[in-house]
Amino acid sequence: MTMKNFARAFALTMTCALALPAFAQDKPVAGEVKEGSLKGKTLTFVSYGGIYQDGQVAALQDFVTKSGVTLLNDGPTEIAKLKAQVDAGNVTWDVVDTADLPPYVHCGTLFQKLDLSKLDVSKIPPGQVGECSVPAMNYGVVLMYKNETYKDNPPKNWVDFFDTEKFPGIRAIDGSGDPTGGLIEQAFKASGGDPRAMTPDDIEKGIQKLRDLGPDTIYWKTGAESQQLAESGEADMVMMWTGRAMTAVKNGAAYTPVWQDWLVVMDQMTIPVGVKDTDAAYALLNAYLGANAQAILTEKTSYTPINLDAKPKVDDVTAAFLTSTPERIGQGYQQNIPFWVKNFDLAAEKWSALLSGN
Repeated sequence: MTMKNFARAFALTMTCALALPAFAQDKPVAGEVKEGSLKGKTLTFVSYGGIYQDGQVAALQDFVTKSGVTLLNDGPTEIAKLKAQVDAGNVTWDVVDTADLPPYVHCGTLFQKLDLSKLDVSKIPPGQVGECSVPAMNYGVVLMYKNETYKDNPPKNWVDFFDTEKFPGIRAIDGSGDPTGGLIEQAFKASGGDPRAMTPDDIEKGIQKLRDLGPDTIYWKTGAESQQLAESGEADMVMMWTGRAMTAVKNGAAYTPVWQDWLVVMDQMTIPVGVKDTDAAYALLNAYLGANAQAILTEKTSYTPINLDAKPKVDDVTAAFLTSTPERIGQGYQQNIPFWVKNFDLAAEKWSALLSGN
């Protein structure tokens, strides 16, 4: 090799070596954003308002400050309104918080299929990243039982919830809206079926198991009502959102949670089809997934962070109801989302019949 060729080879080697850190830096890290990278740009974040959205905005404040972006807020999330924007080709919502199923139902039509090379999802609990969404937060649906009723022989899982002979008492169930697929799966399991092998015909078997609980069953309409049922001691077992269960215990409700097969629930963070600045939307989403942002969200709302490295500073009761510890993750039960997406209309029809007494 001539000296001239050696010099060229050396220069090429050094150029590649110096380029490596730059490539490494291009890989997104959850919670990080380049200083001033979005200066002069505007993003609109959409969620459900109240304390929840206030907490999300607080979690994004560091992102806003560092990136220089102007962050607008809108809501509540309405799929019909988003569809109108997409159909008109004038999408004004950049990042949208939705309920569990919409990103699966409308993946690729209303919500973009995510490019995971632009997001750091390495700290999200297993099984929670969808084709068109990442979780916004976690909470659970948990069985709460009255200590005085069951004493030394409490229920241990949802199968016990459906066993009225061994565990008599008044049940209270979420009747606030759409059917809870996980509950119907557990009801089907209690009837002797395999939830992972459910067919559309098996939905009725699960619904029938709910009917079999008897006329004393209470179908609560709001989270506040479920909390009141626990605080008053009116029901012996209550299906509750973990946030409401936590608050009831803080207020003196003498109830204990059953964590085995608690039902995993998560709002979803999405990017609509047709946003004007997709890269900026990804930057917001990646910032939201950061450990510090998620800790702030939990401290402001008591919802469970979806970054496993988040260390929120909360009181002992709140900490006991967070669902992100290894133990809780191992005990959680995730509904069969593809099944419920495919059979949602049928399930909703049968659920409405149950609530109307038919």
